[in-house]
Amino acid sequence: MIFFSAFLAATLLPFYSEVLVIAQLLKKPEAWFLIWLVASVGNTLGAAVNWLIGRYLLHYQDRRWFPFKQKQLYKAQHWFQKYGVWSLLMAWAPVGGDALTFIAGLMKVRFWIFFLLTFMGKAIRYAVVVYLTIITLS
Repeated sequence: MIFFSAFLAATLLPFYSEVLVIAQLLKKPEAWFLIWLVASVGNTLGAAVNWLIGRYLLHYQDRRWFPFKQKQLYKAQHWFQKYGVWSLLMAWAPVGGDALTFIAGLMKVRFWIFFLLTFMGKAIRYAVVVYLTIITLS
């Protein structure tokens, strides 16, 4: 359940996985490492869906139904070029994090770089959630 909630939380769909992570930690605090790992991997793989969508969506930019205007794409690409791949460390952020992973796909960031940086940021976020929950239990 943690994997799927973390996965959904990382896609462009609005969802929050921290509540389930905390609930599981309250039930089984001794399983903190597994909870952290499953949430981190699930969240990173969910972000990979955004990367894939961004990576292949541009093939359809000339279609009428395409969800973004050329000006919006240019602005997002320009922003990403300015801050670079290191901005993926912020992919965990509740506001803009999902967009970062999508833009990384648009910008054709190599998947292994994307995955590594995104995992690092998300793993740190879940580590903070786990740590704060565990110290609260003490």
